[in-house]
Amino acid sequence: MTRPVFLATAGELDPAAPGGTVVLGGDEGRHAATVRRIRTGEEIDLVDGAGLRVTGTVADVSRDRLTVTVSAVATDESPAVRLVLVQALAKGGRDEQAVEAATELGVDAIVPWQAARSVSLWRGAKAEKGRIRWQAIAASAAKQSRRARVPTVHEATGDLTAVVTAMLAGGGTVLVLHEEAAESLTAALLPEAGEVAVVVGPEGGITDVELAALQQAGARAVLAGPHVLRTSTAGPAALAVLASRLGRWD
Repeated sequence: MTRPVFLATAGELDPAAPGGTVVLGGDEGRHAATVRRIRTGEEIDLVDGAGLRVTGTVADVSRDRLTVTVSAVATDESPAVRLVLVQALAKGGRDEQAVEAATELGVDAIVPWQAARSVSLWRGAKAEKGRIRWQAIAASAAKQSRRARVPTVHEATGDLTAVVTAMLAGGGTVLVLHEEAAESLTAALLPEAGEVAVVVGPEGGITDVELAALQQAGARAVLAGPHVLRTSTAGPAALAVLASRLGRWD
């Protein structure tokens, strides 16, 4: 069985070096000690969410912290091509399901999208509350899938044209999943560096006006297989295909 992963707060892993010790405290330390019931002698990984991975053996356990003797320190390198999920807000928690699955499949960043047909609305303080919730979901999923990097959840947007323009300027590609697209996801040209973004609409789909605006900005409509997928599964399914094409699963 792979080692369990716990997410340290900023600075906790700074003194980590083979042979030394680090302390995992706060909410994560309490969770490890009282919920996961990690015990002395167990081997675990501590990560900082930005790629740093510290492997060690638990030397001491108290109610709200672990002391870990470090055996190895490594950095999980960032991929040359970063995968981005642009996920439309959806009702019934389907958008959150997409965030969770996409994180497990290796997405590097997530952009919440207030699409024209989104039933769920993020307005005012609710927008930041929603972003924070998505970030927490991503952090939990990253730990479950043993990742050292936690995807960044950006601020929600209602206009994707600026997002598309910025990604294209950086040498990236934006692919809009659409059931009437002529180009296949499996054949879409991918960059050797930069970002590949997958745009997923809400339950009612992307409007013709939205699709036209995205294409005018430089995005490409692609077909993700023969079936129409739910908003909760379309993004993760497309990301799995792209991860395989980019050699992430080799």
